[in-house]
Amino acid sequence: MTAPAVVVVDEWLRQYAAADPSAPTLVVFPHAGGAAGYFTPLAQALAPAVRVLAVQYPGRLERRAEPPVPDLRELARQAGEAVLRYAPAGPVAYFGHSMGALVAFEAALLGERGDGPSPHGLIVSGGRAPGLTRVEPALLHSDLALVEEVLMLGGSSREVLENEDLRALVLPALRADYRALGGYAADPLARLDCPVSVLVGDRDPLVTPAQARRWQDHAAGRFTFRVLPGDHFYLTPRLPDVVAAVRAVLAPSS
Repeated sequence: MTAPAVVVVDEWLRQYAAADPSAPTLVVFPHAGGAAGYFTPLAQALAPAVRVLAVQYPGRLERRAEPPVPDLRELARQAGEAVLRYAPAGPVAYFGHSMGALVAFEAALLGERGDGPSPHGLIVSGGRAPGLTRVEPALLHSDLALVEEVLMLGGSSREVLENEDLRALVLPALRADYRALGGYAADPLARLDCPVSVLVGDRDPLVTPAQARRWQDHAAGRFTFRVLPGDHFYLTPRLPDVVAAVRAVLAPSS
């Protein structure tokens, strides 16, 4: 099977499936250490009714020569500027998984303040609410601790992380992302007026349903919450549920 064609929309944005010209846009933000291609199945499942623009953070894959962005708000700002350059005609919603949930939240806040695309809605997945983020110091200083964390979450296989060459490609961006997470300080008063939808796996070892539900503290408008079967990376096996959540936020646009 051939790999899906990818359109490099911008240095920040990748599109893994074609969309109708009038389709609404979903901007998706990966997890710590993750890359835009993680969202290929979601993009294909939503096409052509929804355009999925996947954010490619600096410091990984074809952007590995670029220094990672050490601040989540700055990451959100630069990604939002890329979406503005793309200038989608229809509504724009944001989706973030794990660390990406916080970046998507900050991008949505910027949009509501007029510093980025105005958000039609925010979907956060597998992420603790702002203010509950905690990074163990050992993860920033020990390769072994970082590898065991990734394995515990199911984000990679032991075979990949035991390969010295592959580990050398993966760990620098992953550690930089964890540093950015550790330095993130949420604004406890920040609220979004757009609809906020939260998804979490019932066996997620990193995020409890109670921690995920606290996103409601940052929703001034409509709030929905759903616990799905699965661990931290429940998205692929529960893809139909994720697609339904996206469509519900974008309705009646999609």
